[in-house]
Amino acid sequence: MSIATTAARLETAVCSVVRGQPEVVRRVLACMISGGHVLLEDFPGTGKTTLAKSIAKAISGAVFKRVQFTPDLLPSDILGISVLDPRTQEFRFHPGPVFTDILLADEINRASPRTQSALLEAMGERQATIEGQRHDLDGLFFVIATQNPVEFRGTYPLPEAQMDRFAMQCGLGYVSAAEEAAILADQAETHPVDTLGAVATRDEILELMTAARRVRFSEELRHYVVALVGATRGHPKIQLAASPRASLALMKVSQALAVFEGNDFVSPELIQAVAADVIAHRMVLMPEAKYSGASARQIVAELIESTPVPV
Repeated sequence: MSIATTAARLETAVCSVVRGQPEVVRRVLACMISGGHVLLEDFPGTGKTTLAKSIAKAISGAVFKRVQFTPDLLPSDILGISVLDPRTQEFRFHPGPVFTDILLADEINRASPRTQSALLEAMGERQATIEGQRHDLDGLFFVIATQNPVEFRGTYPLPEAQMDRFAMQCGLGYVSAAEEAAILADQAETHPVDTLGAVATRDEILELMTAARRVRFSEELRHYVVALVGATRGHPKIQLAASPRASLALMKVSQALAVFEGNDFVSPELIQAVAADVIAHRMVLMPEAKYSGASARQIVAELIESTPVPV
């Protein structure tokens, strides 16, 4: 069975639960296939948690764990802890929820910065150093974090270093009236995520990840990505620009998106389609730019228009 067929089955299965959001579903799945992590920022009730659970249910053999971030959550609640075994009088390590294939970090901004930082090493290096010992996070390790953009009471803004660990940030938004009516019909008796069956194996997802890395990315497109990300540096409205990690993420996500498009090469249009999701959340705007109503996504859109496209 072809790689494109596996990708299409996975996308169709998730879209059968998350109605009216085909573009967002494809971008989130592409983020997973690229080996990155995604931050879903949107209003309550738009389907952020449902999207994460649907992806996990659609993959057989994938371990899914959820952490509800709260102010009293500790780093050990995420990473794990060693506990004394009274029978052997030895300490035995009990791994935390970070040792999984898909991790839902629900309302991540409700935990303290100390707890948020527990994910930095895991997301950036696919490993966790606990009590001086390094533990590798092998295979599929995908973090889907959610946060509410309008509620600030009892929350801690994610620091720039944490935001930079997310390959993408996107939102779901509200669906059309027809799609919302279809959601009501879907959940008249049961929730569709409860009846969703697996359509791909964990090994097939790992094959998709390997295939994405082999998608052709020309030398001209590499220079285009570097120029696009580099345009954020020295920009008069930007206080903190995007780093080379943004360039890497933009390349890898566009390669993964090409897999879902059924292509074995990346086009400039694919890079432009995900540029705002990959770059905007890493930028910090100048105070005067924010006060004048500018947004990071708006600036990225302007940079896409002004950066020459390779032909």
